[in-house]
Amino acid sequence: VSGPLVAADTSRMAQHTGINNMKYGLKIAVATIAILGMGASANAGSSDGKIQIKAMATLVAPDGKITSIELDNIGLPAGTQTEADDNFIPTIAAEYFLTPNISVETICCVTQHDVTGTGPLDGAGLVSNANIIPATLTAKYHFGDGSGFKPYVGAGPTYFIFIDEKAGSTAQALGATRQKMNDKVGFALQAGFDLPLDDKGLGLSVDAKRYFVTTTARWYAGQTELLRTRHKIDPWVISAGIAYRF
Repeated sequence: VSGPLVAADTSRMAQHTGINNMKYGLKIAVATIAILGMGASANAGSSDGKIQIKAMATLVAPDGKITSIELDNIGLPAGTQTEADDNFIPTIAAEYFLTPNISVETICCVTQHDVTGTGPLDGAGLVSNANIIPATLTAKYHFGDGSGFKPYVGAGPTYFIFIDEKAGSTAQALGATRQKMNDKVGFALQAGFDLPLDDKGLGLSVDAKRYFVTTTARWYAGQTELLRTRHKIDPWVISAGIAYRF
């Protein structure tokens, strides 16, 4: 079955999965904020602590363009390109200060994206419900003496893990029964600031990361590979939220 019925089923599946991911992330964020609130009353004066936890709202804005076509048994029109959609998600970050100016940080999130065609295949559904875990560890340098407004820069490795991606409605109509994105190692650059809100460790945090990651996408009909393309993911990940240092 293809066409409108497949598109409707894919849309419902994406909506259901996205809602579940958002609910799960929000539960983590709420629980973390509650724990931080209890900690704040028990750890007055701990704003110079070595551990910082952040609960943040995050925009993930990937690229998704094709950089090369390695196998084409479908017959893509000349000039075919692709793009990935943006997503808003809750994220949790954990940071450890090695010195007052140097820290390491990791984040926890799952983001979901669809990939559609542009150019001759404008709007064509090619990848549906690609869930990504961007496992990331950055080393950060914080400017200043550690008090008041605290800007920082950072960099570090990342490993993109793709989970449960599916062929989009147009790819299914062209004969694809499944789709796979390769997990991939990449690199992230980071900049942002922390702003204390009181003397008990509570603060505001704003963060921007630019990832540099490529992946290989494959579409199959049963065990037969129909199409293989390389893509530039390279998302901007921009976050803002509440931090607690203890």
